[in-house]
Amino acid sequence: MFNEIVDMAAQAGYLGVFLLMLAENIFPPIPSELIMPLAGFAAARGDMDMIMVILAGTAGSVVGALPWYYAGLLFGKDRLKAIAARHGRWLTMTPADIDQASDWFARYGISAVFFGRLVPAVRTLISVPAGIVRMRMLPFLFFSTVGSLLWTAFLAFAGYVLESQYELIEEWIDPISKSVMLLIIGIYLYRFIRFKPQQS
Repeated sequence: MFNEIVDMAAQAGYLGVFLLMLAENIFPPIPSELIMPLAGFAAARGDMDMIMVILAGTAGSVVGALPWYYAGLLFGKDRLKAIAARHGRWLTMTPADIDQASDWFARYGISAVFFGRLVPAVRTLISVPAGIVRMRMLPFLFFSTVGSLLWTAFLAFAGYVLESQYELIEEWIDPISKSVMLLIIGIYLYRFIRFKPQQS
């Protein structure tokens, strides 16, 4: 069964890797922790070129970040603050929180974008505040690309090096991804329970 999946990845080619990574960034149907190691495994078998696998994965990841960036850009801070004033408990944030987050991101935006691309679950969301604070496109693209390149190369090389022991990737990467997701959910629930509306 595993060899059949690798065959399908190889047949999809670089365009398939690009499209899967693009889709993973817009709406994660298949995690990058599965896509890139599979492509790396196919490269280890000689079915694909490793450099092209990494470039295709990185390009898909960066292009997939753009819709979220533009969503933040078009949505804007003022509109988000208005929604926070109305639905703050569900967002677990007040308009003041949005001001503080925007100020923080404006100060550390480059580092936030770079490191955010290396963290499961955060990888997609980090583009939204970049758009909200109108981070310049060239720095956004550059640091998104560098962060995405490191992440996709790491996963692809993991698949390449482990080769026949591919299942080991899932054994230690999957729990990390799930732990990050559980942490994010836990923080949300804590903020939801402890939320206090901003006094006008």
